[in-house]
Amino acid sequence: MRVLVVENDKVTLLGQIGVALEEAGAELDLCRPHAGDAIPADDAAHDAIVVMGGPQNARDDDRHAYLPALAALMRRFGDADKSVLGVCLGSQLLARAYGAENLIGATPEFGWCTVALTKDGAGDPVLSAAAGAFPIFQWHSDTFTLPDNAVRLATNGAAENQAFRIGRATYGTQFHFEASRAVVDGWVDTFPQLIETLQPGWLEKRAALADENGPSADATGLAIARAWVATIAPVATRRVA
Repeated sequence: MRVLVVENDKVTLLGQIGVALEEAGAELDLCRPHAGDAIPADDAAHDAIVVMGGPQNARDDDRHAYLPALAALMRRFGDADKSVLGVCLGSQLLARAYGAENLIGATPEFGWCTVALTKDGAGDPVLSAAAGAFPIFQWHSDTFTLPDNAVRLATNGAAENQAFRIGRATYGTQFHFEASRAVVDGWVDTFPQLIETLQPGWLEKRAALADENGPSADATGLAIARAWVATIAPVATRRVA
């Protein structure tokens, strides 16, 4: 199992997704286009793609010229029936790839927030690994409309489209289910001033919030990650099937 992981920021942490991929024995190829790495020309070398978050918005092509190519690559994987996962910015790029509108600055959320599964989410092979409503970490200001061919899997009052699926195994999540408490600790250490600007007073309450929400969020994130990894079909297996 060979998985392409695209990082859009220098402090990207795979967290629970990385745990699940390691458990499955996946071979990871890291691509860091924000640092100058070229976007692969096609999906031929990989069984799946994971696109993580970052500070960019999904339409910021002038400052990040690689974004259109990355969106197109995600769609190429999806159209080939390979597993696709977009997290936060990754979900916004996935929505773009399938013709949806990106809503810049429309839905700021930060910290552990409650997300609820839709009826379709409760029956979905991946999102059903979560409870009907669950706390999960958020850090975004943008969102997107639902692509025409997508199924909404999770929602909340801030961003209607918290998770969606296209086809068999193309998934986008606005929320950071990879963000275990260890990942959040890393973000706090790296971005304390930015966090204080975004959510004044949150840092003082972080320990209590982590105690309240962290165990459930960590378990939910790992459960979702394992369920998504289970959708990955190595090329040889897919051809036999």
